[in-house]
Amino acid sequence: MDESHLQHLRRAIEVARRSREHGNHPFGAILVDENNEVILEAENTVNTEQDCTGHAETNLIRLATHQFSPETLRKCTLYTSTEPCAMCSGAIHWGQVGRVVYGLSEEGLYALTGSHHKNETMLLPCREVFARSGRPVEVIGPLLEDEARVVHEGFWT
Repeated sequence: MDESHLQHLRRAIEVARRSREHGNHPFGAILVDENNEVILEAENTVNTEQDCTGHAETNLIRLATHQFSPETLRKCTLYTSTEPCAMCSGAIHWGQVGRVVYGLSEEGLYALTGSHHKNETMLLPCREVFARSGRPVEVIGPLLEDEARVVHEGFWT
């Protein structure tokens, strides 16, 4: 296993922790360039912005597409504390990011939240969304699920 993946994933989990501290859902994402440098990070802002599309990955893609070319983004890796939902996977596809590495799986999150009204998940793995995108997006994960799960403890109850 690539040690840099674990390092960046732990940073995404830390961003998720900050998101929770700021009153939002515990999700975080970072973007790493082809030189293995963190170039952006984003928290979930669903609660503070009162925006159901304010997921960490969607916020990150919005920032990234304003700052970087599609050619650059295709060489980037998006690290996220939890597997991207269908909406975020679509944003990652249209944002042209080439690789996704995630911590907690969608199934693992659902096991914690069930059908909680604040996490209406579709139980649609990101790999299935990307498989239909017509452009390859490499997916690595789940990794560090136990560490990624901790930030959710007590949040959804």
